[in-house]
Amino acid sequence: MTTKKQEKIAKENIKKAQNKWKSMSPRQRAIAQPQGRKRAKPGSKGEGDYYRIIVRDKDQFSSFKTHDVGDKGGIQRIAGHRPSGSWDTQAWLISKDISKKVGNTLETIDKDVKKLLKELGSKPKHLKGDIFEAKPKPNVPEKDKPTKAQQNAWKENIKKAQKARQN
Repeated sequence: MTTKKQEKIAKENIKKAQNKWKSMSPRQRAIAQPQGRKRAKPGSKGEGDYYRIIVRDKDQFSSFKTHDVGDKGGIQRIAGHRPSGSWDTQAWLISKDISKKVGNTLETIDKDVKKLLKELGSKPKHLKGDIFEAKPKPNVPEKDKPTKAQQNAWKENIKKAQKARQN
């Protein structure tokens, strides 16, 4: 059983704590929390639905957008917008349903993911949690252009345009 004096002091202590809390900035409140300063970064715990393959440093970009590639929920591309105005791939997200971590890298039986992993400049290397790192697709020198794939795409586009013009 508490005494009247203890109840009075407890109420005063609560009021002191409330006043101190109100005078703090949101950052100071966050630092004062017993669990620490900030939350865990996405993918660092290994509990997500996707593996992230980082291709370029995020500091090169000013904003980002994510979009599905191929079937819904399988592969997602994170595109970064550079201050110069160009867009490039910052990272790839690959669903854990269609791929798995084997040793220090990723493996899959899905043909689209295999194609993506083959096009990267290096094999994805595990960093932590769900995060992997790989080099970007190698750059094709101008003297080797147009590539066979570019020539085929141009031919297909010309055929499509001619067909559309006929209709």
